[in-house]
Amino acid sequence: MTRRFHRTRQAASVALAALVIAAAAIAQEPSFAIDVRAPSSVRPLLEQHLELRRYREVTDLDDAELARLIVLAERNVRELVGTLGFFDPRIAIRREQDAAGKPVIVVEVEPGEATQVASVKIEFEGDIAQTTDSGAVTQREEIRSGWRLPTGHRFTQDDWDRAKTNALRQLVMRRYPAGRVSYSLADIDAPAGRAELGLRLDSGPLFRLGSMQISGIERYDSRLVPRLARLPPGSLYDQEAIVQAQLRLSGSGYYESAFIFVDPEGDPKAAPVQVTVRETPLHKVVLGLGVSTDSGVRASAEYRNNRVPGIGWRAVTKLQLERKSPFVETEWTAIPGEDGWRWGVLARAERVDDGVLLTHGQRLRVGRSWAGDHIERNVYAQYDRATVKVQPGAPATVLDTGDGTAVSANYVWKGRYFDKTPFPSSGFGLGFELGGGLTLTGSKSPFQRTVVRWLGVRPLAQGRLQLRTEAGAVLARSTARVPSTQLFRTGGDTTVRGYGYRDIGVELPSGLIAPGRYMVVGSAEWQRPIQRAGVETNWESALFVDGGAVANRVGDLRPVFGAGAGVRWKSPLGPLQADLAYGFKAKRVRLHMNIGVTF
Repeated sequence: MTRRFHRTRQAASVALAALVIAAAAIAQEPSFAIDVRAPSSVRPLLEQHLELRRYREVTDLDDAELARLIVLAERNVRELVGTLGFFDPRIAIRREQDAAGKPVIVVEVEPGEATQVASVKIEFEGDIAQTTDSGAVTQREEIRSGWRLPTGHRFTQDDWDRAKTNALRQLVMRRYPAGRVSYSLADIDAPAGRAELGLRLDSGPLFRLGSMQISGIERYDSRLVPRLARLPPGSLYDQEAIVQAQLRLSGSGYYESAFIFVDPEGDPKAAPVQVTVRETPLHKVVLGLGVSTDSGVRASAEYRNNRVPGIGWRAVTKLQLERKSPFVETEWTAIPGEDGWRWGVLARAERVDDGVLLTHGQRLRVGRSWAGDHIERNVYAQYDRATVKVQPGAPATVLDTGDGTAVSANYVWKGRYFDKTPFPSSGFGLGFELGGGLTLTGSKSPFQRTVVRWLGVRPLAQGRLQLRTEAGAVLARSTARVPSTQLFRTGGDTTVRGYGYRDIGVELPSGLIAPGRYMVVGSAEWQRPIQRAGVETNWESALFVDGGAVANRVGDLRPVFGAGAGVRWKSPLGPLQADLAYGFKAKRVRLHMNIGVTF
């Protein structure tokens, strides 16, 4: 009896739970259905935003209330399709019943012709309307030419709002941070399907930057922030210049973060520039481990002292261990002066092993450097020494291998004009090196060295085309023993793919490859984004052709070529590339891997 009672009670509990669930389901069933019959241009909006949807959960609606909702729905439908530019629609809303006898509200809409923008009138007031300054005139024209809802385009509320927002953004980005929209009107002629637009922008006063107010300084020289930011008092307000100043501060190695704010409510003649920074530690150690197809496994250790006692310079010392080109280097740099130039000293010792020649090189450099938003300049004096030995098994006597010592004076200029970094889609970079010096080994002979580099990125209908070229020349007497650190060899991951590291040089009678006095390198690469479900991913495919040559005379330059395909990944550290290339002269396939944009 006890077991039977328990089973009966359990069955009753299950039945009661089923009744509760069924009752809940009945209670949640909509009191009426909605059937939207309209073209695809307006149907999704109506199905999602109709006010009728909110009343479907009201279970005690009577016929009179339902009829009142149908009347109100027509106005709601008219407003919704109006936001899409349809101001003269034909709307029919009626009540029907489904097979079960439940009410169905049918909404039929014929939107008619979309309203087109017939005219646009953009006016200005405030300083931008009164001044004849060329910068303000250009800004006015840029706002007008950049208007995003021009004549002939279909009018929608979203496009109208976005166009006004963009015009205001163009106004406040430069010169006028207190700018505002003082008047806007969209005059709609529904029967004619015309929209006449009017916008008036009030620039307010012209803003100039005032003194810099800095917070967060504890460890480093307080002169660093204004000299790195380069926002002098009296300069015109420019939001892009402020963003670049923040990037320079946060990328300087002295600050982990930087935030710059100019209060638009401040004095427009000298608006205070508020800078908040968070400093990096005085000492930093960075350990690295990597691999490349040119040099194999690579390990590195870097020690950074951001303020050397006594002189306040920064010292960065790096040791890199790898099979073919290990080195140790230390570079000391001063804080920039008021003109942006800074002093620097560099010492480097390296060993380069190409499998046949073993080169021990030493370099000492003293000079000054300047870095701007797009341009870098370096002026320095340099001492180079290269000791070249032939590996066991090679001919014992080899000439013109780059064994020598020299002093030189050099000027280096680089300009980067890409639309964005580190993943540019258009733009170019240009650089050149000019140097002249005297060899110290054997007979003292003058020499002159020139290198020119160019990298261009051009957008295509599908992807982009990247073109790269480099040329170098060392002019000296044939008997001058110019050190190999001043000469040229090429080939490898970032130059001519399909060939090994420094495989392309001057082929000596002994069969060895030595550095040469002239070099040309060129490359053409088609980069195309890889899509998934019609959306671009962080991966790209690439097809490329590289070529290069090294010789001791211009007439002896005979380019060798490599071609292949690869993939690119937009990693947090920059473009990561993996390429398979076939060297036509070497007659073999090589894998090349590299990270970052080389220029």
